[in-house]
Amino acid sequence: MSILDETLTVPGIVLDLELSEPLPFIPAVQPEGRRAEQVWLLVRRFTEPLGALLLDIPAEGLTPAALATAIEAELRIPVPVNGVPMSTEPAFLAKRREVLETAPHITVVICTREHPGELARCLDSLLAQQYPAFRVLVVDNAPVSGATAEVVRSAARRGPVDYLVEPKAGLSFARNAAVAAAPGQILAWIDDDEVADPHWLAEVARALHEHPDADVISGVIVPAELETRAQIWFEQFGGHSKGRGFKPDEFGPHTAHLQSPLYPLPPFGTGANMTFRPGVIERIGGFDTALGAGTPAMGSEDTLAFTQVLLSGGTIVYQPSAVTRHYHRRDLEGLRKQMVGYGTGLVAAYTSLLLSRPALLFPLLKLAPGALRVMTGQNSARTATIRDDFPQELLSANRRGMLAGPRAYLKSRRAARASVRAAQV
Repeated sequence: MSILDETLTVPGIVLDLELSEPLPFIPAVQPEGRRAEQVWLLVRRFTEPLGALLLDIPAEGLTPAALATAIEAELRIPVPVNGVPMSTEPAFLAKRREVLETAPHITVVICTREHPGELARCLDSLLAQQYPAFRVLVVDNAPVSGATAEVVRSAARRGPVDYLVEPKAGLSFARNAAVAAAPGQILAWIDDDEVADPHWLAEVARALHEHPDADVISGVIVPAELETRAQIWFEQFGGHSKGRGFKPDEFGPHTAHLQSPLYPLPPFGTGANMTFRPGVIERIGGFDTALGAGTPAMGSEDTLAFTQVLLSGGTIVYQPSAVTRHYHRRDLEGLRKQMVGYGTGLVAAYTSLLLSRPALLFPLLKLAPGALRVMTGQNSARTATIRDDFPQELLSANRRGMLAGPRAYLKSRRAARASVRAAQV
């Protein structure tokens, strides 16, 4: 393929497909003139997410009939080609409306560092939320410029956006600063490289209302774009939800026999779309400052927090109707680093857990064979969507990261302690 051909081709497009409306025709050539090879569809009915699928787009395009056939075959959802008009308010919408009448106040937290463009885009989506009671708290982590502060000032002229600086570098330091600045508040977390669905906070509130005992609400993260091969490959690897799908779920003491709190794959949640009730983060001792972006451990402060909530007897609810959209890394090198980071962070989180609770070593060893099957098996939720074009080097990078996890955590812990000492001087 020539360079010219590549500029005229896009690996994938992302669309919402609303089943209450007539199914569309999806052309192979997009309005801007580029040939789209695949389409990732978020299938919804009256805004409720029902499932997602990735389809190849033939040269002649995808007809409404072809879309209906694919949805029925892969998602087992009956699909009328001409849509189902809303004659009466569906139960899903009625419940959302009921919750909005007594909507609890939610503080949305974005921890960021020198990503002003991405932050502005994220803030735009939050200020467009169809939710009546919220504010946004932006935590500027170890800033080296005034770019983040300027973006926040601009957004604050349009809505309830506050600004906080955390000078110690590291995502967990930033997260803990937000917790300290918002005592007694519901905290919903989103990353700066995401945008929120207009109903995100409404669905978080609905989950909190329907699950009064839940400590954490975890939403679903879907792709915002699939314009590069690296972004397609990340989705093949399971994206952020790692095969969890769109079925609501609950994890707690009553489900430990079905899925161990020590085994978050598929995940109980993801830090880029999670909501904690007041006091829960304080109860687990805050986020481990030796974990997370900006540390040698690279990530998994969220994974450890979820595990600690469950080990303390708490409950996590997976609410796939609470949707955020993530802009995946566009280049192969960025994806490779991400895969290394995922592996490093996961094992670093386990290292942290074992250092604080050595008695968990034997339960973890019992889980190891099953974890290996999920991570390497051909039909596991983690690998079933990988296609033949997926670079095997990415899986190797993930495994290399795992091997580096323990050492990375110890290095991170020393660095975190040094940061605290320096801040006290």
